[in-house]
Amino acid sequence: MKKLALHWKILLGMLLGVVFALIMTNFDFGKDFIKDWIKPFGTIFINSLKLIAIPLILAALIKGVSDLRDISKLSKMGGRTIGIYLVTTVIAVSIGLVLVNIIKPGKQITESTRTEMVESYSTDTTKYKDEAARQKQGGPLQALVDLVPENIFAASTSNTNMLQVIFFAMFFGIGLILIPEEKGATVKKFFDGFNEVILKMVDLIMLAAPYGVFALLAALVVESPSLDLFKALGWYAITVVGGLFIMIIIYNILVVVFTKKTPSFFMKAMSPAQLLAFSTSSSAATLPVTMERVTEHIGVEEEVASFVLPIGATINMDGTSLYQAVAAVFIAQAFGMDLAFSTQLGIIATATLASIGSAAVPGAGMVMLVGVLGYAGIPEAGLALIFAVDRPLDMCRTIVNVTGDAAVSMLVAKSVGKLGEPHVQDWDDNYKEVK
Repeated sequence: MKKLALHWKILLGMLLGVVFALIMTNFDFGKDFIKDWIKPFGTIFINSLKLIAIPLILAALIKGVSDLRDISKLSKMGGRTIGIYLVTTVIAVSIGLVLVNIIKPGKQITESTRTEMVESYSTDTTKYKDEAARQKQGGPLQALVDLVPENIFAASTSNTNMLQVIFFAMFFGIGLILIPEEKGATVKKFFDGFNEVILKMVDLIMLAAPYGVFALLAALVVESPSLDLFKALGWYAITVVGGLFIMIIIYNILVVVFTKKTPSFFMKAMSPAQLLAFSTSSSAATLPVTMERVTEHIGVEEEVASFVLPIGATINMDGTSLYQAVAAVFIAQAFGMDLAFSTQLGIIATATLASIGSAAVPGAGMVMLVGVLGYAGIPEAGLALIFAVDRPLDMCRTIVNVTGDAAVSMLVAKSVGKLGEPHVQDWDDNYKEVK
């Protein structure tokens, strides 16, 4: 009997988690049972992935940068990486604005529904407004100041400081390049071995992935708000998901045009990482798996993947940026506001810049959205309108974030001649070039 592929195991775990939760909700004790005895295993699974995110970035980036042995190669790769990421983000925001202006989901919200949702989620709204205000107080160059940690050990204690860890890792790698090779050989070997150990830990954690996503999806079902709120926000959700789907198509077009690989090859290689992104809503938690899929199953050389992917997990938030554009205009429509074309162009710039340095963790997009609403003059109380469906949409947009990172790594690798054969070819029928 053929062994079931990992992505099918994860899909089965997700499906069984939803079914199990729906059955348990018919019993008085069901909701509490899932919260007390099932959800913790999902939390443990996410924590185990987050546990190795910072060590992976340190090991992979230091190894990747030091493998280049040439500063000019680093600047060339870095320029292309950031350039492509910015282009795809602008495309994503533009797609979101076009769709939300065509579908006009905010017009479906009635006054009574709006009032009910604002009251229900006022506490959550205050939390994100306070966090956004705290970030804004730092001034226009605060993001630049925050880039450089004053203590790398303190920065490494939280996944929200990922940019600081990336800065240190790149700085360390550059230092390793600039000293004589024989003096840095021991340090280089240490990080090469350290990187291999972390990747093996990813393999071990992924053995538990089907069970982890079972617990996560079961908890999500029993903690969801009432269906009435979902119905009211149906058109908004359709608009966001439609935009995200279009972005997936665009990634596949870029892969076909620039790397000559088939969409079936790309999507099948990335499916375990995409499913994990859906389950965890965190690019940071998914990063170890994304790295493994891109190097082992797509063929991007490690020195490229270890440079492009950690940066992408931090600054490439295409799915989140698209969602912000749709959410901002949706809230404006719900409050009867007509945004000028110039304001919507400003939303493109604001959402693109806000995505840079955003923490790759669940809920970060909501903090970013506060800044976008503030720029456009949209009432921040409108955040409450989208809380009911934010969690499932967060899961969907994380898929796009991760898929975008992988696609860009392929483009960059192809441009520098570092895209080869996958190390693991477990679907030979799909691995072929587009002639």
